[in-house]
Amino acid sequence: MISDDAIAEALRHMAIERGTSTFCPSDTARALAEDWRPLMPEVRRVAAALCDAGELQCTQRGHPAYPLSARGPIRLAATPRTP
Repeated sequence: MISDDAIAEALRHMAIERGTSTFCPSDTARALAEDWRPLMPEVRRVAAALCDAGELQCTQRGHPAYPLSARGPIRLAATPRTP
């Protein structure tokens, strides 16, 4: 089993790596496990916590969304930092 901390770190790493580009949560799941599909609910749950904390933003079809309530594909990105 992969810990929430490991998932959060992988999401943060992917967000930093992508810069201003978005990424699919499945990219993170694939990076963490060969059999990645069963990991998707946990990745979305941890992504939601990071969105709540202001670290990530979530969109669906270009509009703001929430990882736990959105049905279908979502995209994640680092929350832009204001100077």
